[in-house]
Amino acid sequence: MENVYIGTLISLLIFFSLVFVIAQVKKNNSLVDIAWGLGYVIAALYSYIVSEFKTDRATLITILVILWGVRLAYYLFQRNWNMPEDYRYVNMRKRWGTRFVYVKMFLNVYILQLVLLFIIAQPILITSQSASEGLGVLDYIGLGLWIIGYFFEVVGDHQLKKFKSKPENKGKLMTSGLWKYTRHPNYFGEATLWWGIFLISFSSPNGWAGIFSPIIITLLLSFVSGVPLLEKRFKDHPDFEAYSHRTSKFIPLPPKQ
Repeated sequence: MENVYIGTLISLLIFFSLVFVIAQVKKNNSLVDIAWGLGYVIAALYSYIVSEFKTDRATLITILVILWGVRLAYYLFQRNWNMPEDYRYVNMRKRWGTRFVYVKMFLNVYILQLVLLFIIAQPILITSQSASEGLGVLDYIGLGLWIIGYFFEVVGDHQLKKFKSKPENKGKLMTSGLWKYTRHPNYFGEATLWWGIFLISFSSPNGWAGIFSPIIITLLLSFVSGVPLLEKRFKDHPDFEAYSHRTSKFIPLPPKQ
């Protein structure tokens, strides 16, 4: 078990270091967003390949993580690769000044993301080292939750991309489709699918220890790096007050009248 953890950490460190170098060459640290999904794919594939157990549960989680991580990485690659650096990373450099900027960026962004990713990936690693065979009720409930979360994230991203592609929508808020029921369907979807992965892993020995995974990703998206940043960005938009009044912030609900 320890060897799998150490090997996964080394694999992720190599991966994030490579992404860091590419981002500095491109002068765009927004590329680290692409690494978020792919990092889980690396953790899932590495832990699955080196494990002596290839159970149905481990296989299922590996497939689900690959489907989610590759899709998300491709979506963000299309969005970020040839675009200017996101304002978040520009503001970080301004706050840090001119001394040791690369070191600060690597430690505060890339290594921090690696650590968070490793913690959130615990259900994947725990399940890959479990000899527990067969799928039970909790596994299928978890799969159902994952499907719901994946649907909200994929469809939400697609609807937003389509909305932004139309010139007549420039400067407007996305308020239709899934965005009619939650102001952040993609973030809700990501949190939900991680609850699903946790439930699938729960029946593995020590599966309960992975509870920190969905809790952390939900808290991050709800209160730190997801919802608050976007809400702050659009709070001065003339239509945001009315939109926020009628539309649920996170959990999808019927719009208020």
